[in-house]
Amino acid sequence: MILQKMPLRTINSKFIIRAILLCCFISFNFSNAQEIIEDEKPQVEKPKDSVVNKSRIKADGVAAVVGEFIILESDLDREIAQLKAQGADLEGITRCELFGSLLEGKLYAHQAIQDSVIVNELYIQSLVDQQIQGILAQTKGDMAGMLKFYKKDSEAALRDEMYEINKNGYLAREMQKKVTDEIEVTPEEVRQFFNDIPKEERPTFGTELKLAEIVVIPDVTEEAKQAVIDKLNGFKKDVEENGSSFTTKVLFYTDDTASKSTGGKYTLNRKQPRMVKEFRDVAFSLQEGEISAPFESDFGFHIILLEKIRGQEYDVRHILLRPELTPDAIQEAKDEVDEVRAKLVDGTLTFAEAAREFSDQKETKYEGGQMTNPTTQDFNFELTRMDPELYSQIQELKDGEISEVLQDEDRVNRIKFKILTVTDRIDDHEAEFARDYLKIKDLALQDKQIKAIEKWQRATIVETYIKINGEYRDCDFESNWLKNQ
Repeated sequence: MILQKMPLRTINSKFIIRAILLCCFISFNFSNAQEIIEDEKPQVEKPKDSVVNKSRIKADGVAAVVGEFIILESDLDREIAQLKAQGADLEGITRCELFGSLLEGKLYAHQAIQDSVIVNELYIQSLVDQQIQGILAQTKGDMAGMLKFYKKDSEAALRDEMYEINKNGYLAREMQKKVTDEIEVTPEEVRQFFNDIPKEERPTFGTELKLAEIVVIPDVTEEAKQAVIDKLNGFKKDVEENGSSFTTKVLFYTDDTASKSTGGKYTLNRKQPRMVKEFRDVAFSLQEGEISAPFESDFGFHIILLEKIRGQEYDVRHILLRPELTPDAIQEAKDEVDEVRAKLVDGTLTFAEAAREFSDQKETKYEGGQMTNPTTQDFNFELTRMDPELYSQIQELKDGEISEVLQDEDRVNRIKFKILTVTDRIDDHEAEFARDYLKIKDLALQDKQIKAIEKWQRATIVETYIKINGEYRDCDFESNWLKNQ
């Protein structure tokens, strides 16, 4: 396997297809599926193998059997529709390669059953519930339209199919993790991996920046906090004493736009933390039908209604209110960050000193403002992979230059002011072992995982009943699905 001369490129094209398509296969993202692929009219010339289905009519027969799983002729076309609806770029990927990814998914799921991998039934059911809610939110509650789109006679039939697909996807993920989870690479293996790459074929890593920030957030007054607490207490009293609808109040008042369309509903699992700690602690302390007192998190103030407890799962609804920011508080924060910037420009303070003293961003404050890349968890931001909004804020900055004061927002703060600087820059360069050790280590680990998966596949295919039918027997598979090697 040879690394391509591109930034952080996956080292094996076969594995790219396998990783992307298997991931899509096991997720079955109903909520994004809004596109149906029509059969195309026959052309005078057509490639022997493409993702476009040939325009012929045939029965929906069995295309393959893998262990106890059956793949129908229609499954591949449905998979292509799902991938395109999710925005996947299928250019250059053949139907045979896509069909191979379906075979892999079934092989993982079959072997997971043989290995007695335990299915988290409540988790699967929760996924189905969330998918149904997501679809209904997009279709404004049109269940009939949803059933028509997915060609199902009833909600129960749709849920059953979604459950099976999610369950099989869960089994495939767990089996793949079982194959690769314990794989590690030693420094010597990383060194050997790097040395085995011919110099002319070593990857090129793109320009990387190290960035630092100082963030000043306007203070919320105690009067504003008390105002939302009083309002939430009023909602609680109206529901408990007057029988008002909690869900209606969510639709009219909540500041949590993500959950407004579902009436503020979330499903929490004790074994799988999802919300912030303050939210979980309150939710898990309630009895069914009980509404909490107002409580605070980083996002604002909440009240929670616990609707139902199902084993480890809690169905809750909540209302979030965020205290108003006064014009005086906003101006005070702006004046403070202006003053800090002036001190940086005239050299009174270093950027790191100012960050430690004035920044309100807890994640970066004690690192001298140094920002962490959320993807790689290090301090380097590759320009070609940087968040577009962040890129627009720093693209004109020279090294060491202080940005103008920027007004920004995030999911916690509606208004915040910040200044940025570039603390270091690494230009495009051919991979160097010492400088790029962490990236090379990731590639070496990926290479080792690929080899482990391939070895597992070879052995498992031999031991598993597999039958490929019809035109798919003409595919030139990478793996020995036809057992003719």
